[in-house]
Amino acid sequence: MNRLLLGVVGRLVRTGNLTITDPDGTRHVFGDGAGEPVGIILRTHSAQNAIALNPWLGVPEAYMEGELDIVEGDVLRLLRIAYANIESGADAPAWTKVFDNLRIGLRRLHQINTVGRARRNVQRHYNLSGDLYRLFLDADMQYSCAYFERPDMSLEEAQLAKKRHLAAKLNTGAGQKVLDIGCGWGGLGLYLARTFDVDVLGVTLSDEQHAVAEERARQEGLQERVRFEIRDYRDLDETFDRIVSVGMFEHVGVNHYHTFFDQTARLLKRDGVMVLHAIGRSGPPAATDTFIRKYIFPGGYIPALSEVLPHVERAGLVVTDVEILRLHYAETLKIWRERFMANRRRAVEIYDERFARMWEFYLAGSEAAFRWQDMMVFQIQLAKRNDTLPLTRGYIAANEAAIEKREAEAARKAGAPRRTAPEKARRRPAEAG
Repeated sequence: MNRLLLGVVGRLVRTGNLTITDPDGTRHVFGDGAGEPVGIILRTHSAQNAIALNPWLGVPEAYMEGELDIVEGDVLRLLRIAYANIESGADAPAWTKVFDNLRIGLRRLHQINTVGRARRNVQRHYNLSGDLYRLFLDADMQYSCAYFERPDMSLEEAQLAKKRHLAAKLNTGAGQKVLDIGCGWGGLGLYLARTFDVDVLGVTLSDEQHAVAEERARQEGLQERVRFEIRDYRDLDETFDRIVSVGMFEHVGVNHYHTFFDQTARLLKRDGVMVLHAIGRSGPPAATDTFIRKYIFPGGYIPALSEVLPHVERAGLVVTDVEILRLHYAETLKIWRERFMANRRRAVEIYDERFARMWEFYLAGSEAAFRWQDMMVFQIQLAKRNDTLPLTRGYIAANEAAIEKREAEAARKAGAPRRTAPEKARRRPAEAG
């Protein structure tokens, strides 16, 4: 192993149990031997050099290209060692800090998401084959954080609970017009129309998602109540009683937050309610991870709340409720990763080995960030008037209970099995986070 990389890993890994075999076949052991072991083989000298200069990009790129193999443990276990050492105060090399400062300095340049560029960025990720996403998502194709009301929930139950939770916060009622910004494959819009007899417009910039959503509406006979369109939110001019956006704000870009909230304020009726569900960071503003920006979400950015709320205030919107979901996305990603790995061979057939390795790292890296770094999910409820919603937030739980009762009745009529209320009561409740 070259001296540069030896120094980098030696300074970073003080605790844990990491073994690296270099291209010459020499084994190097790092850490104090505690915890589950991780064994790595570096296949090329070029991978050594790239990792030494910028480990946060060099490691995933070497893994993608097959120049780094994990022969004991997996990507998640490797990242756990890295984050545990960072948390304990391990010192990264000075030149890696230069890269971090450069990323932060250039972040506004990376997030110039004009209408045309935003569409191209969305196509990079969301126009991937639907067959790929079906390998790990629930049947409703919910590609966002689930809501684990209980620790024993399945992914399907937790994603339904997420939709129910959002609907309860929207305080949705029959006959309303609802806008879903970044509607994905249509699951939330169809759920709202089916459950509340509302009219829904869902907008997306993905041709693949739009085609699936349209077909789903047709199959359910809801095409008169739910419209899905390929449109940028900035091009809309209708007004709506309710606006919801789930997992889309991460693609807006910090340069465009004022536009986003000014526009949604224009689209929301005087007595309307909006709920924004998005990934955020509990720490101060930073920059998008280089690997994620380069390979997974070009133009994406995870904001701190301090970057979001000033634009809400300037748009004249009232923050009526904020909820932070801490480990819910880590649990969601854990299930996605396990399902993806169980179907990994099929992912290789759809794309190739390099792509499968890239997504392995993406899913594991995202889970690690929510477990051991400062990633979280926020739900911000907004209105134009401070008297639009009930005085206390007890209505949210009451709405959820009423919605769940309605779902149970619909399931009973359809002949689907449901867990009984006494059985639920015996289960230990999950922490609200």
